[in-house]
Parts: sequence; structure tokens; C-alpha cells
Amino acid sequence: MTAEPIAKGDGAKGIERVQALGAAIDAEVAKAVFGQGPLTRMVTIALLAGGHVLLEGPPGTAKTLLAQAFARATGLDFGRIQFTPDLMPGDILGSNLFNFQTSAFTLTKGPIFTELLLADEINRTPPKTQAALLEAMQERRVTINGEPHVMSPRFTVLATQNPIEQQGVYPLPEAQLDRFLFKLVVGYPDAAEERRIVAEHGGRFKSPAVADFGVSQVTDAAAIGEAIDVISTVRLADEIVDYIVRLIRATRESADLECGASPRAASLLARAASAAAALDGRDYVIPDDIQRLAAGVLRHRVILSAAAEIEGRSVEQVVAALLEREEVPR
Repeated sequence: MTAEPIAKGDGAKGIERVQALGAAIDAEVAKAVFGQGPLTRMVTIALLAGGHVLLEGPPGTAKTLLAQAFARATGLDFGRIQFTPDLMPGDILGSNLFNFQTSAFTLTKGPIFTELLLADEINRTPPKTQAALLEAMQERRVTINGEPHVMSPRFTVLATQNPIEQQGVYPLPEAQLDRFLFKLVVGYPDAAEERRIVAEHGGRFKSPAVADFGVSQVTDAAAIGEAIDVISTVRLADEIVDYIVRLIRATRESADLECGASPRAASLLARAASAAAALDGRDYVIPDDIQRLAAGVLRHRVILSAAAEIEGRSVEQVVAALLEREEVPR
């Protein structure tokens, strides 16, 4: 069952349907992934804001299962690339192969040509291969042998990485990190949720598919596109724009940060706040939207100063301090 079409110019009804769409996705993903409701909502915000997500967490915290369940609930074409040290750019993008029957080269598209791409353990492959994603993530287009190939406007990357291991990994360069709307930290579940996980999964002798949990499709690419049209009508007051700009500029002036965020971060934060507002049933952005999204937008875009690291401060603490310092619009 898919969501009802969202009529253009429908005003409040359009916002209500966006809100219902988000709730339906949350409910379906929760059938397979326990205790990660806030994480699912952030991924939905990224999809509707046209952004990409980097999931960082230890093994076994359902990062891959979340991506699979999200793809099934949204009805988007799903592809997965397991990043390894020997992976080459052509393995991701595809290549022109000679067809002896036609005596011509034919494009064999790589796994990047999908709508929802799981880039699993993205930091296990060298920067040369990581860079194969740059054009697709920014322009939703891939150039192969000088010829551009347009991708789906819904193309979204969910990348995962393990923060624990230091051997055999290649840290993502700043240009790559800046392509991600959010960097989300996936933590361990609480005791009650972990018990539920063990009760549900402990008796299975094989890894279940998301369909085995009853996850079903509740929307499709067309409905998601209509929801994005509604989000574009969400009001972003001048005071909110000023608030975002002040916050981003404050990251460049803070003594606790060696490197601040880019103007792209400000634009993406505004777009994500509009999506979050619509999913909450509002046609206007409020300061709370900015405050709850700021850490996810900034934690991979700023670099702590040496003094802040010595003091044991985290990026999240620095961002929280900046938010407290900036005057909140009324």
C-alpha cells in the first residue's frame, strides 16, 4: 500500500500528508530495526532534503539493516556496494565494454545507478575510489569516458563506517565529507531494546530479510517527489536565515575549532530544517529545528583545535556551546 498523492498547492493538507508519510516510514522501519526511531527520522529528513547520510557506529548496530528496511518502506531501488581496499572506480561507475556482436562499445552501468545506495564501510577503500561518488552525490550525474549520464533525482547515499578500527582504513577527505548532509552516530541500544533484539533475532539460524519482519512499502518515488514539492513551500523567515548564518559563521570564529563549516553547510541546514518542519506538521521553520539538526550537519564539517582536544572536548559540546551563545529568534 502506498501513500495518497499529495496535491500541489494543497497547503495544510499537503503538510499533513508529508507528516503522515514520515510517520508511516518510521513505523515500517521500526518493525525490523529496534530502538533507532530518531535515526530513521533523520534519514527521512535527508531523503526529503536531497541529502546524503554517513552512519558511524560499531559493528552489529543495524546500520545495514536500517538501510535495507528504509529502502523497502520507501519503495526506492536499492543497491549495495561493499567497499574494500581493492575496489576500483570502474567497479562503482561501470565502463564501456566492447561488444563483438555489434562491433561497438556498450555501456555496462555500475551499481551506483540506483536510487538508494548503501556504501558499506566506505572508509575501507582508497580515496581514489571514494572520489568516484563525488559527482553523483553533488550533481546526481556520472561522467564515464567524457559522456554524462543523468541519475535518478532521488539518488541518496547511505554510507557506513566503523569508528573503532584504525588498520586498513582510509579517512574520508574533507571534500567527500562535505557532500554528506548528516553524519549520524549509531550507538548501542538500551537494555530493554537489546533484550528485544535478542528475543527476536536470537532464535533465528540465518540472517532474516526485512520482508520477514513484515516491513512493507508505504510510499514510492512519485509520492516522495510530491512531498519534496510541498517542503519547498515551507516558510523560512528572515530571522531564521540570519540565525543559521550566524551559527555557521560562529564555527569559523570559535577558538575551539581549527576549521569551521562552509556556506554549503548553511544551505543544507536550512533545507533539512524545512523538511523537519514539514514532517512535524508545520509549514514554517522554528529555531528548535535548527538546534536539533545542527550537530548532525556540523560534526563532520568542523575540526577541533588542539587546545579543545587536549581539554577532552567533543564537537557536539562545542556546537552546543555555540548554540547557547547565539541569540535565538523570537
